[in-house]
Amino acid sequence: MIDLRIKMDIDSLNKIIKEKVNPILGQHFGACEATEIKDGVVFIKMTGACGQCPSAQDTIEMVVKEIIMNEVEDVKDVVLDDSVSEDLLKMAREILERRKKL
Repeated sequence: MIDLRIKMDIDSLNKIIKEKVNPILGQHFGACEATEIKDGVVFIKMTGACGQCPSAQDTIEMVVKEIIMNEVEDVKDVVLDDSVSEDLLKMAREILERRKKL
């Protein structure tokens, strides 16, 4: 049997996510993207409405993980990346600095 899954890299993962995962999440005004691959573990950042949803972990398990594990070889796990982005931290620092000057 020939394995038709693709090799794992962040660009290939995000292409699969864009084509196969985000249309499903888009039905709920959300999306996701792969932010990191470490030791076979794919970290996924939920965006849009999915980024604030209390069911984000369930969505990772029941939707995102299943699709990625079926489409990409060498993936050991798919987990939620709940880190705060550098852009958001920078914006918060700028707001705090402006308030200090007032």
